[in-house]
Amino acid sequence: MFFDAVRNNKRVVQVFLALITLPFAFWGVDSYVRNAGAGADLASVGDSKITKQQFDQAWRAQQDRLRQVLGASFSPESMNTPAAKLAVLNSLIDQRLLLLEANKQRLGASDDLLRGVISKIPALQENGQFSMARYQAALASQGMSQAQFEAQLRQDLTLQQVVGAIADTGIAGSTVTDTMLRIQAEERQVAEWRIGPEQFASQVKVEVPALQKYYEENANRFEVAEQVRVDYLVLSLDSLSAQLTPSAAEVTAWYESHRERYQQAEERRASHILILASGDTDKEKARAKAEGVLQEVQKSVTRFAELARQYSEDPGSAEKGGDLGFFGRGMMVKPFEDAVFKLRENELSTLVQSEFGYHIIRLTGVKPGKQRSLAEVRSEIEDELRRQAASRRFAEAAEAFTNMVYEQSDSLLPAAEKFGLKVRQSDWLPRSPAPELLAALGQLGNQKVLAAIFSDDSLKNRRNTEVVEVAPNTLLAARVNEHRPAVTKPFETVKAEIEVALKAKEASALARAAGEDRVSALQQGAEDKIAWSPVGKVSRQAVRQLPAVAMKAIFQADVKKLPVYVGAEVGGGNYMLYKIIAISHPEKIDDNRRQALQREYGTIVGQEDFAAYVTGLRQQYNIDINKSALEGGER
Repeated sequence: MFFDAVRNNKRVVQVFLALITLPFAFWGVDSYVRNAGAGADLASVGDSKITKQQFDQAWRAQQDRLRQVLGASFSPESMNTPAAKLAVLNSLIDQRLLLLEANKQRLGASDDLLRGVISKIPALQENGQFSMARYQAALASQGMSQAQFEAQLRQDLTLQQVVGAIADTGIAGSTVTDTMLRIQAEERQVAEWRIGPEQFASQVKVEVPALQKYYEENANRFEVAEQVRVDYLVLSLDSLSAQLTPSAAEVTAWYESHRERYQQAEERRASHILILASGDTDKEKARAKAEGVLQEVQKSVTRFAELARQYSEDPGSAEKGGDLGFFGRGMMVKPFEDAVFKLRENELSTLVQSEFGYHIIRLTGVKPGKQRSLAEVRSEIEDELRRQAASRRFAEAAEAFTNMVYEQSDSLLPAAEKFGLKVRQSDWLPRSPAPELLAALGQLGNQKVLAAIFSDDSLKNRRNTEVVEVAPNTLLAARVNEHRPAVTKPFETVKAEIEVALKAKEASALARAAGEDRVSALQQGAEDKIAWSPVGKVSRQAVRQLPAVAMKAIFQADVKKLPVYVGAEVGGGNYMLYKIIAISHPEKIDDNRRQALQREYGTIVGQEDFAAYVTGLRQQYNIDINKSALEGGER
């Protein structure tokens, strides 16, 4: 949804989501502080109830979020477990606790804050400026009124105040930070020597009985998986929408009944010079400076851009000669807006004071408000009517499609003809594809779809599968047309493959044993006759400089007495010996790195503080969970 941008631009929200993973669900703050009504309530937080309807809404929101994250690999069945249900309910309980606490503390979001946040949502901007037309269109696409969206956003901003008051106060001490920086920045001078499995290849012999035994004990490794090819149908909102063409009369009627949606408000373009001011003393100095600049501008208005680049303290517009582009009402702070909409084109303002300081404004352009013509918005209206008609048709067609696929189970053609769909053909599908292959299977890469395809009724009786919802407003049914049972490759065809694998395994074991013996001997004082290869300095900050197992061995080594020898099996059958020659620390700790690390640790401390805060709230309120109602029935 377009207002996800609002939630994602605050660090406190990221901290909050570490504990509460659901998007905030909206029912209005007042519904949290009174009894939500009768019914099978799933939980209570003090006198506030969490109803089944509210849980179902959050449940669907969580599924949608996981679908977006996991794509085709998302499995609805994975959420239909007691643990998943309880996790969603606990998230709602934590949200409810925060809302109750916000209400108790009389926290809220002002209209100015609300306008400021909405105006900065990228999806609602056109050419870098807020667009009322985009705002209204986005709301319509989500089926929300302006009041509903702004109430939901106001609730989110209120919750951010509660979260931020705790999560943004985490502080990491400078002593701890400096100690960690010294540890991270420590460098160890290292040389290396490799013992590879190829050095022992000639010593390895594998007899046929060993190959036969490995084949029998690992028969599943040589199995060609069961596969099918299927025909399938997809009934979706998009497929129905593509079949619809709104008439010219319908488009005209919609336009006439929604003319207000297509009114383009007046926009003005202005440039300004801003002199920042904060405290009383600064305000006096800033005003004096601004008055001096104003006098200079008044002498030569044509030099406005040059003077803005010279004097303006607004970093966003100074380099552009003070230009702010076009904007409508409600997009700027009120004193600034009032001044702009009183000016005539090319007119210069007197000093205008706002919460930021003093502005000198020049109006550089006016776009009068106008009614967008039917020709301009025809494609928008056609898309809207097509979407609405498809939504109504899909709701009606879904049940009929499901029934037809089931009742006429010997063919998909009747359903295809009735709903104007194309029967598609798949490539070979395995019964249990690896997780990384699911996405490549597209809509067929759904665990419930695959389970239906490989069911006995589908494979043996060649009946249509059940209809499966593979995405919101998207239904799929399939029918097996070709089947390959699983088979195990004969021993003779895989004998050479097994021999290579066993020889490599044995050679690697010999390399590891030789390496461990050499490290042990060096550690006990044996003479070092190895022709070491130089590696150079390694540190914990350069984690990719060597394999992780090697870095771990090097930095776990006791370096009180040098040189020190350690070893590690690094993959590919290779065993590496490392000689630690010298240790060094930076003379000075970088201030930027210190500050970054303090912020990082501060975030961790803030998370811990917030977790403790929520735990404390849970102890203050009487929380009761109706487990039987929660676990009853599938969703």
